[in-house]
Amino acid sequence: MKTAKFLSLLAAGSLFLSGCVSPEVVTTNNVDDASLTCEEIKTQLGQLDEIRAEAKKGKTASGTNVAAAILFWPAVIGNYANANEALEAANKRHEVLVALAKKKRCKF
Repeated sequence: MKTAKFLSLLAAGSLFLSGCVSPEVVTTNNVDDASLTCEEIKTQLGQLDEIRAEAKKGKTASGTNVAAAILFWPAVIGNYANANEALEAANKRHEVLVALAKKKRCKF
């Protein structure tokens, strides 16, 4: 009986934790950066804004993060670390794209 309760709790926790925030960690420089058009740079800057917003969600005390802390606290630490890494990478990528846009004299 205890084993069944434990397994059901474990399964429920796994399903719950699969919903945790896991923002994408982007690369700072890409091989094809020099060939990007101004429109492509603008699109990537917009995507970075979305990644940053997702990463910031992972650093806040949202309902998901609080519940994860109660059920399985190591997930919160991993989630927070991933959010920091994603935010830092997105900021560095943003700097690269802004410099490239200036070099190409993009107007946006």
